[in-house]
Amino acid sequence: MNTLESIIIGLTLSSACGFRIFVPPLVISLAVIFGHLPITSGFEWVGTYPALWAFALATVVEIGAYYVPVLDNLLDTLATPTALAVGTFVAAALFPDSDPLLQWTMAAIAGGGTAGILQAVTGITRLSSTALTIGLGNAVVATVESIGAITLSVLALIAPVVAIVLVATLLVVTLTRVFSKQSYK
Repeated sequence: MNTLESIIIGLTLSSACGFRIFVPPLVISLAVIFGHLPITSGFEWVGTYPALWAFALATVVEIGAYYVPVLDNLLDTLATPTALAVGTFVAAALFPDSDPLLQWTMAAIAGGGTAGILQAVTGITRLSSTALTIGLGNAVVATVESIGAITLSVLALIAPVVAIVLVATLLVVTLTRVFSKQSYK
């Protein structure tokens, strides 16, 4: 895999952490175990069966917890800083071996940043859904987020260019909406 492809896959998987934190590490673990994804040195443990089982359990618990009223909004409070951290980790695990300062700086800004932006948007969406539907619409939001995380994670591996274009589109639309609302105030 070339450097640009590694960066694109890392950014796309980091972005998916903004929807569900543990889906991208689970997908990475599966891809590494089955030899479909090379990983940066120092992250080889991600491609082990204990890591796979831990990520699988965490994914099931996370997805299920978002269907529990009140707990879903509490999880969003915890998920925002966690998405930043896991998004950074995911990007660093896939960015090419280089100067560690450069690798982790790029991972924090690009990977953690995109995960954080998308997580903030999903949190605001859930909060709006709670206010507008008394929480009854939150299951729909949770389902869309889970499907988004799974789709984006798998797409990152099978069609990285399409996936990064989708991420770029999501970010542009999101930031445009945020800044356009700010200009009306």
